[in-house]
Amino acid sequence: MNRRSFILSTTLAGAAAALPGCATANRAVPRPRSRVIGPNDTIRMAVVGFNGRGKDHIEGYLRLPGVRIVALCDVDRKVLEAEAAKLAGKGNPVETFTDVRKLLERGDIDCISTATPNHWHALLSVWACQAGKDVYVEKPVSHNAWEGRQIVRAARKHGRIVQTGTQSRSNPGLREAVAWIHAGNLGRIKLARGLCYKPRQSIGKVSGATPIPDHIDYDLWCGPSPAAPLMRQKLHYDWHWQFVTGNGDLGNQGIHQMDIARWVLGEKELSPAVFSVGGRFGYIDDGDTPNTQVVYHAYKKAPLIFEVRGLPRAKQFHAEGWGKNMPDYRGAQIGVVVDCEGGHMVIPTYDSAIAYDKAGKEIQRWKKGADHYANFIAAVRSRRTGDLNAEIEEGHLSSALCHTGNISYQLGQNLSPGEIRDRLKDAVRPSSPSGGWPSISRRMASGRPTRRSAWAHGSR
Repeated sequence: MNRRSFILSTTLAGAAAALPGCATANRAVPRPRSRVIGPNDTIRMAVVGFNGRGKDHIEGYLRLPGVRIVALCDVDRKVLEAEAAKLAGKGNPVETFTDVRKLLERGDIDCISTATPNHWHALLSVWACQAGKDVYVEKPVSHNAWEGRQIVRAARKHGRIVQTGTQSRSNPGLREAVAWIHAGNLGRIKLARGLCYKPRQSIGKVSGATPIPDHIDYDLWCGPSPAAPLMRQKLHYDWHWQFVTGNGDLGNQGIHQMDIARWVLGEKELSPAVFSVGGRFGYIDDGDTPNTQVVYHAYKKAPLIFEVRGLPRAKQFHAEGWGKNMPDYRGAQIGVVVDCEGGHMVIPTYDSAIAYDKAGKEIQRWKKGADHYANFIAAVRSRRTGDLNAEIEEGHLSSALCHTGNISYQLGQNLSPGEIRDRLKDAVRPSSPSGGWPSISRRMASGRPTRRSAWAHGSR
């Protein structure tokens, strides 16, 4: 049973032959009938992948009334056994799995909540929909734009509730601020700028394949990605910085701010065109995603500019200095800044925003959080997708903006800062205020080679 034969047997929304697969089983995922949930029934939850963000999933569901975690799944047996022991100590014993397909055979599981690496998100979500489960899938919802649309199609076909892990959508502070700016209180929006100024150190460089510990099923970890030797020091987390499994910080942290920026703009489609400038600077390691990147989404009403900065301002990249000397823009480091005709709005966190007039005087501020997991559970009970604050199509579109930005970057070629500057003069003239391109100018000032992409066109 080879990897391609396996994926053919799974028929990912009728089109999985386009993906490579894994060789761990000679069967497609089963499709048990979904359980009808009554208003007073306990919702039975399984969490898949929890070496990082997934631990928050577990804690989030434990605090919700009427929800019980009944199963855990992770390909790392040490992680799996440790978390199962914690739950047992809290009086919540669970069944454990390393293979999610075996978990999906259980007809008494109502929902799957997953925080696996990005390359597993789509396949797992589609399988869960086919098996009659509702899904909470972390951001980005997919590893590429095509996969995201398959989750949307599977959710529609099988009538499932699918929530995206962009929790800002549930926070009243942000919901009220976005409604306020949509009401025209600052006039026409001229530019939305997303920021991911988050320090990222080198992941190191190996001279040969890294051995996989016996307690990790590496074939299952690879799943729908190529089953290649591990060419980095760490298996966990550092997968973000290799395109074969991750999407860089644009699709890791940046998806949150990309989603907020698109939400503010009110756009329901991908941008008609996108270009990206960037590179991986400051160190030479096994990562191939940029740690410095600017993406321009050419929406007609107002552009969306996104910037990733992974390096501190200090020249000394010592461990103790990382994170203590990061830049900010108008007080935001990981956030969104919206320029309007009558002022601007700064969104510096997941649940707060501040509005300023043209003179820079504060007009109003908002701050209030909420429980995104609770919103998902409420929609599972109501069976209304409209009750979801981050329904899967919203998650797909925002994730795809990250993907098209990365596609544009990958299609590009290495050019000198001067050559890039000359080409940008004839590209897009942003409708932003004076100084709309300071980030690009500062990058070019270093005189280092930078990747400037070709144009890439988006589509639904």
